[in-house]
Amino acid sequence: MTDVHGAVDAVWKLESARIVAALPRLVRDVGLAEELAQDALVAALEQWPLSGVPANPGAWLMTTARRRAVDRIRRDRLLERKHEQIARDVREDAAEDGRDDVLRLMFVSCHPVLPAEARVALTLRLLGGLTAGEIARAFLVDETTIARRIAAAKRTLAEERVPFELPARAELAERLSSVLGVVYLVFNEGYAATAGDDLIRPDLCLEALRLGRMLAELAPDHAEVHGLVALMELQASRAAARTGPSGEPVQLQEQNRGRWDQLLIRRGFTAMLRAREAGGPPGPYVLQAAIAVCHAQARTAEDTDWARIAALYEALVRLLPTPVVRLNRAVATGMAHGPQAGLDQADSLLTDPALRDYHLLPGVRGDLLARLGRDEEARLEFRRAASLTRNAAERAFLHRRADALTGPAAPAATLGSAARDFLGRDGLDAATIRSYGQTLRRLCRALGDDLPLTSLTADVVARVFATAWGDAAARTWNRHRSAVSSFGTWASLEGLAAHLERRAATGPPAPAIEGAELVELLGRPGIAPRERALWSLLHESAAGVSTALSLNVEDLDPSGCRARANGSWITWHEQTARLLPPLVAGRTRGPLFLSDRRPGPARTPSEADLCPDTGRRRLSYERAEYLFKQATKTVDPTGTGYTLRRLRAREARH
Repeated sequence: MTDVHGAVDAVWKLESARIVAALPRLVRDVGLAEELAQDALVAALEQWPLSGVPANPGAWLMTTARRRAVDRIRRDRLLERKHEQIARDVREDAAEDGRDDVLRLMFVSCHPVLPAEARVALTLRLLGGLTAGEIARAFLVDETTIARRIAAAKRTLAEERVPFELPARAELAERLSSVLGVVYLVFNEGYAATAGDDLIRPDLCLEALRLGRMLAELAPDHAEVHGLVALMELQASRAAARTGPSGEPVQLQEQNRGRWDQLLIRRGFTAMLRAREAGGPPGPYVLQAAIAVCHAQARTAEDTDWARIAALYEALVRLLPTPVVRLNRAVATGMAHGPQAGLDQADSLLTDPALRDYHLLPGVRGDLLARLGRDEEARLEFRRAASLTRNAAERAFLHRRADALTGPAAPAATLGSAARDFLGRDGLDAATIRSYGQTLRRLCRALGDDLPLTSLTADVVARVFATAWGDAAARTWNRHRSAVSSFGTWASLEGLAAHLERRAATGPPAPAIEGAELVELLGRPGIAPRERALWSLLHESAAGVSTALSLNVEDLDPSGCRARANGSWITWHEQTARLLPPLVAGRTRGPLFLSDRRPGPARTPSEADLCPDTGRRRLSYERAEYLFKQATKTVDPTGTGYTLRRLRAREARH
């Protein structure tokens, strides 16, 4: 029995993508196609233990799934109208090997109409054959979240009537780029896990490699496909050497190259040759693969051709000038032309908003500063990088690098300790603590808790403000400016806000979102229950965003449709009354609106902002605002998305 179940599982992993991909031309629905394929899997689990595994198990599953599709159409009383189409499609299916169907399924799963997270989940589900639980474990989220993403993605594809076909030639390059991006995203999450205890998740690397190799077979004339495969093969070849005995990271120049997988290296070289044979100017993946080839060809770290790598990064920056690519160029420049040259390039990224919480920026700066002998600055950067990463192995590694640098004794007063003392004063109400805390947390994340307080200057503060709130509304900018000014006065650091001009509000306030618009927003697929409840509460109560986010479960009076906040009551109506109970879900105290994940060890919030039942922290204003802007980009004429304040009704409803 166990052997049969193992055979079913193995066959499903190999054949599920082809089976699911073959059915949409019959049923015209990707979600239904997967259900029918699952029905065939259930049939195999029921019948094969009794009848034995068939000689061609993949064909058995395909035939069973097609029969279920015909039965489904018959049950829906569409047989007569569909009969001719079914016969034609079945004949076509029998004549094809399924390769085009799998390619179509790849393009549909990675369709631009879906958000990136949904593309990844749906691709792994339909093409990888992974369960929602397996995907959830790989990405360290709960299974319900993944199931919801997959279900929302299927609904969106159906509602948007995305055709099950290959894209037209005019849009092929853009659509192919989306597919490649999803595959590489899966690989990167496995190769350098962004969260959790382990640095590498081999299962995700292997799945991405399998998808990439499959794509290379299906689209052999596209150089970028082979470039991506070459890049993944060569990076994966170093996996065994990237961690030490205890799972700690090992830097590239310190790796035992004898542990590099020579088979994967040869595969990478072969894929690179195919990319060159495909012709055309090198794209981003081909250039990145060429960089990986330079590393693979070097027999020792000293043999690495850093000058060529730096030149390849210059070409890549011209083609793909993203902040991360420019940071990687700084590393290569530092190795080819000296640490100061690399540091100059890295420092130019300090004010880039996209990298404000990216732990590798202070990590790279720390390495370059250490090579320049500026140990104290390097130590602070390594510690700041450790506070930003969500990966436990990487955090421990960064702390070890910081501890290995000698220097003077720690200063008596640091930014982190001063911020805690400032917020811990008597006489501050909860709303003030929360407001000041948002400002000081951003300073600490941008500069590090261990920054000596004497190093906090007006210039440094102005740089953080430009990165964090440069595009913020006048009200938000002025609130954070006032918080910094108060903190500076308390800490005897006069003039911290000297370079921060107070902003004047421009123009009339933006109009509130009308009820019909809100109903449309709340009805969209993929909107989480938390967002639905928050948006409805803000609209019906006319409460401020900070006030709504400060609510605790124990503040609620559900029967009265109200809650106490800062000494007064806010009230709501029927819609919010329906949406709040599932959000509470048996909790009796703690923040009403919670973040998606538990905070890392370096980000423990105050007890008042932590849910005692789930361990998750209070949802931040910044995150809530970001999610609303993402949801409203398509309806905002400027394309930037609306702020949460637009949800407040014109008249308060207290």
